[in-house]
Amino acid sequence: MADITQTLKLDDIASGDSIIHNLNGPVKLISTIIIIVFTVFSQQIIVPIIMEIFLLLILYLSKVSIKDAFKRIVLLLPFGGAIIIFQPFIHPGNVLWAYSWIQITDAGLNWAILLFGRLITSLTAIVLLSSTSPMQEIVASFRKLKMPKELAMILSITVRFLFVFIDELTTIRNAQKSRNFNIHSKLVPYRWIVRQVGYTIAMMFLKSYEQGERVHKSMISRGFSDTSQLFNEKTQLEKSDYIYLISIITLMIVIEVILYKYTNQLGYLGMKLTIN
Repeated sequence: MADITQTLKLDDIASGDSIIHNLNGPVKLISTIIIIVFTVFSQQIIVPIIMEIFLLLILYLSKVSIKDAFKRIVLLLPFGGAIIIFQPFIHPGNVLWAYSWIQITDAGLNWAILLFGRLITSLTAIVLLSSTSPMQEIVASFRKLKMPKELAMILSITVRFLFVFIDELTTIRNAQKSRNFNIHSKLVPYRWIVRQVGYTIAMMFLKSYEQGERVHKSMISRGFSDTSQLFNEKTQLEKSDYIYLISIITLMIVIEVILYKYTNQLGYLGMKLTIN
């Protein structure tokens, strides 16, 4: 199981210094949404391929480890990949392979390839955003884009105290390790291990509840109410922000022009793979 303390490492990476890290937060968020929407509505496989190459180039410019980014994409892949696996078997079309009642059709396989391309590109865009924007910056960007203040407040508090939760959990785990507690140990009864894990969960629940009460009382003492407004820091867009957005929009226009004029020359790459 992945160590939850890796979240702290991720936020350190997101706080790095590069051309992409220094871009305006809302610009990075808007560009990510634009890329995902453009890719998801694409009908030709060439679109996700070109957008993926572009995102890998941005990852390189951001000085983020391609290897680490790939690992995170692989971890997220099963959430959508589980649906893609069944696509070649459930859509009608020309049968490419059959065994008993199981068969793979050309329409289903093409649809699965397109979905996979869309998924990989979307996950890469999300990983790029999370690798170049600290969590608080992403929350602030949502606020600047007029997210409902109730949701913004919940998200902001959740992100802020996520690291407090991680610190508390790390302290408990270190205390357990100092007493030679090992959840995978075969030297003690399994029921005893489950009981200790239950104690840990209960302890974290109580600590979270107490922390929530303290935070609420401190917010009330500072005048917080249902009508309180969240502060949004005003930042000026730099030249690099405009260049980044314009380059993405220009790339999308170029792709559409290529598909319009050279669809036949592209062969399979320019073929519409969507299910009618």
